[in-house]
Amino acid sequence: MTTRPGVRRLRIVAPAKVNLGLRITGLRPDGSHELESLFAPLDFGDEVVIETAPAPGRSVDLALEVQTPLAAAVPAGRANLAARAAERFLDRAGLACAVRIHLTKRIPAAAGLGGGSSDAGAVLRALVECFPDALAPPALAELALGLGADVPFFLDPRPAIVRGIGERVEPLTGLPALALLLVNPGIPLATAEVYRAFDALGTDPSGRSSTAVPVRLEPLLRAGGAGPPRRGPWDRAFARALEDLLENDLEAAAVRLCPPVARLRARLRKAGARAVGLSGSGPTVLGVFDSPAAAAAGSAREGFEPPVWARVATTLESR
Repeated sequence: MTTRPGVRRLRIVAPAKVNLGLRITGLRPDGSHELESLFAPLDFGDEVVIETAPAPGRSVDLALEVQTPLAAAVPAGRANLAARAAERFLDRAGLACAVRIHLTKRIPAAAGLGGGSSDAGAVLRALVECFPDALAPPALAELALGLGADVPFFLDPRPAIVRGIGERVEPLTGLPALALLLVNPGIPLATAEVYRAFDALGTDPSGRSSTAVPVRLEPLLRAGGAGPPRRGPWDRAFARALEDLLENDLEAAAVRLCPPVARLRARLRKAGARAVGLSGSGPTVLGVFDSPAAAAAGSAREGFEPPVWARVATTLESR
């Protein structure tokens, strides 16, 4: 939307995501872990409003509005990944431009829900819309990966299998929407710390299959079809397939650093979740329910109280 001559203003949703299972499949010489995971964007997220205007040089200003208590630790200014994304885009494209970003944070920080990466991806998508010929797709993908392993996924957030260190994104067809209850203990958990704890546990990922997630996903898609779970034998098959898919190699490390994760997993079971898993490196735990209403009812019965953060969400279907 044009507000005054030469100025463009865009409003973009930066969706949260969950990992429906995560496998560590290798270790690169530089110490980076290779993974395989099913990423699914959610129906809620942060909001990014971005303004671009001609300028003799390059400048990026960030205003931050925090609406979720667990997002209070989000860095401001140039320490924020959204601001860094804009700076690198302008620099890589050689653009003389002033960029103003207003970021409304609703996704908890350091929660395994991709908040910072999604904000960065939303900024890059907005800048591509403003300057469609500034960067070729390979250069944009390289820039995104340099910002963080999850950022390439958020260049086009839809259900996808993600491999390597995040650079290989394969959009997925046939994944139905899933009703979730997300619970977070209120304790930020840094991804780097979880990976260090994973290494300390002595698990050797070398030689692991990099096709485990598709193999585990196939029976879920056969059982789930294009709709939510039904009652009866088909529903039991769906639940078994989900349990298998949601295995997360980082969970033991996350529990070691944040024991409440294990307790929240048990509480989700008690609330009626048909399958439970850890999103990313945690500490957010997700429970899969028959419907959003069932997830809301389970949350109400369990009575999650601060500092625990709980939210009903739905994964977005494949498109």
